Amino acid sequence: MLLTLMSRLDASPARTLMIGDTTHDLDLARNAGAHGVAVGYGAHPMAALAAHAPLAVVESVAALRVWLGAHG
Repeated sequence: MLLTLMSRLDASPARTLMIGDTTHDLDLARNAGAHGVAVGYGAHPMAALAAHAPLAVVESVAALRVWLGAHG
């Protein structure tokens, strides 16, 4: 699914960031060669998300906004 979206948008994996609340989302990013950021306020526990080695695990929308501002 992510590969299809990237293709339609002509987005390279290096310039794609998947933000997700499940380990499935992080697997999707990794399998597409893209980066992932996990949000811990969703479906899967933060420890499970962190085990998938995302660029970051954030605990709130505000923390995500700060992270994106610092890394965007």
